[in-house]
Amino acid sequence: MPDLNGIRVPFIPAGGVDRLNIKHHNLNNTGNSKFNELLTDELSKLKFSGHAQSRMESRNINLSNTEMLRLESAIEKAELKDAKESLVLMDEKAFIVNITNRTVVTLLNKNQMEDNVVTKIDSAVFA
Repeated sequence: MPDLNGIRVPFIPAGGVDRLNIKHHNLNNTGNSKFNELLTDELSKLKFSGHAQSRMESRNINLSNTEMLRLESAIEKAELKDAKESLVLMDEKAFIVNITNRTVVTLLNKNQMEDNVVTKIDSAVFA
C-alpha cells in the first residue's frame, strides 16, 4: 500500500504518491496579503441592503457624494461608541444602519418619519 505523509492508504492518488508528498511551504504569501487587503477594503465600504435599495427607488431618494461622506462619518462615530444598530438622522432623511456590517438596512424621508416608531436600535447619530 502507498504511504501518504506517513499514513498507509488503500489507493493510489491520480497525481501519484510523490506529488502528494510534496511540502507546499514555499507558497508566495504576497498574494494572500493582497487578498486580505482587498477583502478588508471591501468590508469597510458602506453598503445598502436590497431592502434599502428598493426603498431608495420607491421613495425617490438620491444621495449626493457629500451626503454619502456625511453618512460614512456618522457610521464611524457610532462605531467608535461600539454601536451595533443605529438610527442616523441627516437633513430630512433617516437611515437604519447595521454598524458592524456597515450596511444601511432601510431608510426613510421626512414624509415617512411622521408618527413612526423606530425599534431595535441601540443608538442615534445626527449627521
